[in-house]
Amino acid sequence: MDPVVRRDGGGVAPGAGRAVTSPDLPLVADDADPAAVLADLLAGGHGDGLPVVPPTAARVEAMLAGVAAPDEEFGLVPPLFGALSVRAVAWYAVLAGCRVDELPVVIAACRAALADSFNLLGISTTTGAPAVAVLVHGPGARRLGMTSGAGGLGTGNRANACIGRAVSMALAGIGGATAGLTDMATIGQPAKYTCCTAESSRPLPSLAQRRGLGVDVDAVTVIGVGATVEVLPGEGYREPPSVLGPAAAAMAGMVLAMGDPARGALGEQFLLLPPEPAELLAMHGWGYERIAEFLFEQGTALLQGAAASLAFRAGVPAYAASGLAVAGSPADVHVVVTGGAGVKMLLLPTWMGGSRSVTAPVLPLEPVSRAG
Repeated sequence: MDPVVRRDGGGVAPGAGRAVTSPDLPLVADDADPAAVLADLLAGGHGDGLPVVPPTAARVEAMLAGVAAPDEEFGLVPPLFGALSVRAVAWYAVLAGCRVDELPVVIAACRAALADSFNLLGISTTTGAPAVAVLVHGPGARRLGMTSGAGGLGTGNRANACIGRAVSMALAGIGGATAGLTDMATIGQPAKYTCCTAESSRPLPSLAQRRGLGVDVDAVTVIGVGATVEVLPGEGYREPPSVLGPAAAAMAGMVLAMGDPARGALGEQFLLLPPEPAELLAMHGWGYERIAEFLFEQGTALLQGAAASLAFRAGVPAYAASGLAVAGSPADVHVVVTGGAGVKMLLLPTWMGGSRSVTAPVLPLEPVSRAG
């Protein structure tokens, strides 16, 4: 028996093509075979290839329980411009394994990704490999069971993995980003499945606070990441420069890898810093502004020196090295404390095609009013 029993307000038959608006999201029978459901959904253009939670009517209704306006729309999602509605995001949140209280975070991230400066159209259709990464700020992350500790971007934490996956699937599914058809990534990267973690509450002010949203505000930041790069402090590190020097070199290296290093000055750099080196830097009196300035200045100096040599050896016209930079300014170098025990950092450069990160508050969904 076909596992798709009805569609949420109408729909597209399995295999007939990608659905890009919420009325085309199918619901399945409670007793449907999960393997058959997965095959049917993939044939209809839904999902990321991994197993999903079957979207039964009961599960979708539970995800939307108490929401006054489940069909509220927030904008159109490129590249095929499906409508981003609460109902559509909730459907993908079910597929991804999210819990009900995680839906506002997923919606906040999806809405943030619609900002023009984020350039979701470019991210969704390029032959490059950008992914939508999500940083979650504030005490709400802990209430949801997210981790800002060991392995936050890896395996093991359900909330981190499911929230990031829901955002990726919702944007791709609602927007119609289909691998090989509209999503033209030549190779892609694993972060396109999920890339989400929480920010630690110490020792630096949160990125949301630094961007003016206030202290202990629940918020999300979406980043169009071009890669993830592991960075180790210098051997025998004891001082801030020996901790941060390799990160500055990594920034320069990533800009050189862009083909045209002039692109570096158009982007941002995110350094995920574990608590141990963050505490060492704080002990030496280095706050986020000084850290960012050091990384920008040292990374730019390394970039300018290497670019001239690279151009000479490659037999290409010399770059205007004096105009090169690893980011637009020190304010475009963002340090985020997250991670567990250890000192290994992670660099997230933004996509070379052009994307600006967006931070937005997590807003409660409008509840159903109760009479009397």
